[in-house]
Amino acid sequence: MKYEIGNRIRKYREELGISQKALAEQIGVSNGRVSNWEQGLNRPDADMLAELCVALNVSPSSLLGVKISKDELSDIEWKIIQAYREKKDLQKAVRILLGVCKE
Repeated sequence: MKYEIGNRIRKYREELGISQKALAEQIGVSNGRVSNWEQGLNRPDADMLAELCVALNVSPSSLLGVKISKDELSDIEWKIIQAYREKKDLQKAVRILLGVCKE
């Protein structure tokens, strides 16, 4: 079985312009482990997902390929998401405040 999360890890890593080795060092695993994820040979453990999301600056739903529909969100959650997307200059501060991005 080939795991699809590897394609997303590669995509987000390349968008940031970092090597597999740099990502591996940032999250404390071997380069070979990142390579295996990206090749779809295996997948990261659940406890590694948060580290990957921070390192790749992506949401867990993006990394996992999970689409959340508007029906699954409350009105206030939907408004918060829309406001976040509209205010590019505040996005980093919000991510830091929520603990999903390192300074």
